[in-house]
Amino acid sequence: MYFSMIRLRRGVSPRDITDLTRRNGYQAHQLVWNLFADRPDRQRDFIYRHEAVNDWPTFYTVSKREPVDTAGMWEIMPKEYNPQLLAGQRLGFALCANPIRSRRDENGRQQRHDVVMEEKLKFKNEEKNFDLQDIVQEIGLHWLEERAASHGFSISPKGVRVDGYQQHKLFKGKGNKPITFSTLDFNGILTITEPDIFVEKCLFDGIGPAKGFGCGLMLVRRV
Repeated sequence: MYFSMIRLRRGVSPRDITDLTRRNGYQAHQLVWNLFADRPDRQRDFIYRHEAVNDWPTFYTVSKREPVDTAGMWEIMPKEYNPQLLAGQRLGFALCANPIRSRRDENGRQQRHDVVMEEKLKFKNEEKNFDLQDIVQEIGLHWLEERAASHGFSISPKGVRVDGYQQHKLFKGKGNKPITFSTLDFNGILTITEPDIFVEKCLFDGIGPAKGFGCGLMLVRRV
C-alpha cells in the first residue's frame, strides 16, 4: 500500500488555482481519479481526503498503486505504507466520515439514514428544544463507537470531539439527479485493540460509505 500527499505544483497559474478551489466534491473526485485511472475499466482501489493546506489544494490518499500525474499539475509525494502497530497503543486521529445507518423498509429495500438528521427530526417531532452541536457530539460519537470494535480500536467519550456537520449536494452533470450525503469531522485519541484489523479495515479500507467523495480515510499520528 502507498500513502501519498498530493498538492498543486507551485508553477500553476492563479486562474487554475481559483478554478480548482471552486470545484465541488464530484469534480474533486475526478481530479483524484485521474491520478489512478490507468485504464478505462479500472475499479477504485484508493481512498482520499481533501484539505486546503494554507489555502493550497492538497489531497491525502491511501492506495494499492502509486498515483501518476499525466497532466503535470501535481506534486506527488508517495511512500510505502505498512504501519507497524501494537495492541494498547494510543494514536491521535482525524477522520471525515459519512454518518449513516442502513435499515430495510417495509418492502425489504435497504435505506440509508443520516444519523444526525434523524435525531434532529426526532426532537422536532417531540417538540423538544435541542442544541445541534450536542446532537452532533453525542450521535456522532455513538456512530463511531458502533464501528470501533470491528475496525480494531476503541475510544473514550472524553477523548473525541465531533463537529463540522455538513450536508453536501453534488452535481455530476446536467440531467442527472444530485448526489447527496452528509459528513462529520472526528478528532481525538484512540486505542488500538486489534492491530491487524485496524490496519486492514480502518487505515487501508477506511470507515463508512461515500469513500468516492473523500470520506473514510483516517489520518493517524503517534501520541
